[in-house]
Amino acid sequence: MANSRTALIIGASRGLGLGLVQRLHEDGWHITATVRNPQQPGALANVPGVHIEQLEMNDTVQLDSLKQRLQGQVFDLIFVNAGVMGPLPQDLEAVHNSDIGDLFMTNAVAPIRVARRLVGQIREGSGVLAFMSSILGSVTIPDGGEICLYKASKAALNSMINSFFVEQQRPDLCVLAMHPGWVKTDMGGENAEIDVLTSTRGMIEQIKAQSGKGGLRFINYKGEPLVW
Repeated sequence: MANSRTALIIGASRGLGLGLVQRLHEDGWHITATVRNPQQPGALANVPGVHIEQLEMNDTVQLDSLKQRLQGQVFDLIFVNAGVMGPLPQDLEAVHNSDIGDLFMTNAVAPIRVARRLVGQIREGSGVLAFMSSILGSVTIPDGGEICLYKASKAALNSMINSFFVEQQRPDLCVLAMHPGWVKTDMGGENAEIDVLTSTRGMIEQIKAQSGKGGLRFINYKGEPLVW
């Protein structure tokens, strides 16, 4: 994948989304990035040349508006990054129904709504559609029981990604469910194993390596395959 490629990063105001934008900028990509409030883009404003768009992912009116504004553009990479941890503590007896609904809407349903609207703008033959998943989305992983709802939402995302990929009937399309590692972000916490630079650099390397290889894969930032 040569330089001067185009990328759309969904959810880029901080953390991994911001890190992806920074790595892509360093690599010479043309980048469009979404934030909930373009008037408060945070550190994203410090990355030169990035085109900032507004998007609240759970709002279908905003999704349709974004699709209209991006009409005609072709992307080598669309990375759907946005997600939330959900209510804490994740006590199944005490959690409110609305909190569960918001968690699953944001983490599992809204990313597919984004992908459905924009998949037609991914470059044929070499484009990559990536979703920020988690190894905790693997139903075989025993870890993370204290955030069982978050785990379940990521497992639901993986299932939804699979259904979406089958629905597309596009053998050329490369779709990645990516585990970024346990990263020092607001969500990952200070005790996490790696920093944003290490994670995002690895994910971009894997995206380049997977370009042109159609199919659906669940991998980590090192390119290692994960069990669904």
